[in-house]
Amino acid sequence: MGLGRVRTLPGLTAVVVATGLTSCSPGSSAGSPRAACTSPGVTSDQVKLGLVYSESGMGSTAIASARSGVDARIGLVNAEGGIHGRKVVYEWRDDTNTLAQSATVTEELLRDEGVFGLVTVTTALGSSLESLAAQKVPVVGFGLQSWAEYPNLFSDMYEASPETVGRYVRANGGSGVGILTTGTPASTVDAVTWYRTAFQSIGLTSTDAISYARGSDSPARVVRELAAAGADALIGFTTPEDMADVVQAARAVNLRLATTVSFTGYDSAVLPVLGQELAGVSFPVYSRPFEVGGAAIDRYRAAMTRYAPETVEPDQQFALHAYVYSDMFLRGLDLAGDCPTREGFIGALRKVTGYDAGGLIEPVNPTTNSTQPLNCYAFVQINPTGTAFQVTRPRLCADGTAG
Repeated sequence: MGLGRVRTLPGLTAVVVATGLTSCSPGSSAGSPRAACTSPGVTSDQVKLGLVYSESGMGSTAIASARSGVDARIGLVNAEGGIHGRKVVYEWRDDTNTLAQSATVTEELLRDEGVFGLVTVTTALGSSLESLAAQKVPVVGFGLQSWAEYPNLFSDMYEASPETVGRYVRANGGSGVGILTTGTPASTVDAVTWYRTAFQSIGLTSTDAISYARGSDSPARVVRELAAAGADALIGFTTPEDMADVVQAARAVNLRLATTVSFTGYDSAVLPVLGQELAGVSFPVYSRPFEVGGAAIDRYRAAMTRYAPETVEPDQQFALHAYVYSDMFLRGLDLAGDCPTREGFIGALRKVTGYDAGGLIEPVNPTTNSTQPLNCYAFVQINPTGTAFQVTRPRLCADGTAG
């Protein structure tokens, strides 16, 4: 699948990249010699990557924009001359957000497509991690803390401090938190346990996970459970659609929720469809909020407009995440040199400090961030009319301060 979006792109002015292990994102290395290499996916004129993401399956609507983010960042680097004179291309597969399918498509990309490494936007990679590590395949993408032991896997963030969300809930008047989930996959169960423990440590009570899925469950039943538990706040490990159903059901019976926090839905495309239903809902933001703007956001938006034009609204959470993952992969590829090897990529990227995706994220150290939760981040909220996001906390930390 997927060479439909691999295109020859018109040139932009080449960008000169500073040498050394800095936070700068990769640009053109077009002046470098094009070495003939033997690494998988590397030829004299191109490097082939693989993308594994959950285009379908449970929770897939939340990350539907991810592939566009990959297109935008790869389109931009190719327009700037590629990496060491090589065009970057990719093949993609849908893992349906299931462990078995994820293992199958990952093997296909390695065996049949011969990719150099993987960009991943999925929580279902677990069955492939041992094999990928054994083959020393570079993997950059969504990270879970339980995956941090694998030296070939990189992410800009493995976990965000749940205490920070708890501080936000308390600051907005919440004391008892209802926890909404879509299904009970293992990664969600682990996250709920972690959040409940963290909430308790700062004086919040919380419910067990309350599962809801649109079309098969009753939102009224969820609201009854919230009311019976005395919940006055809600957080959702769920889809925007499921959250909207429950928020509307709570409003219908006048169940007062001091604050509602959703981990998905910070997408401008959500507003025309669910904006009114989700008015007042807040979202943690682990990158620079779109509403803050600046040069890094302008560069991202321009790339999305030019190289992923099918995405009418570029301000989408998972498009930006995928853009950052792709940027980090390109950084490692650039540092691996004229004739990149998988081991060289891994070793070089592990030495980077202060990586910030060109200003889109707080600086991170890929060697240590797997054991250090992101303690400080922003929060945005859908305005009362449901027409826009507004920044409510530009920066809030786990200790309750602005850092």
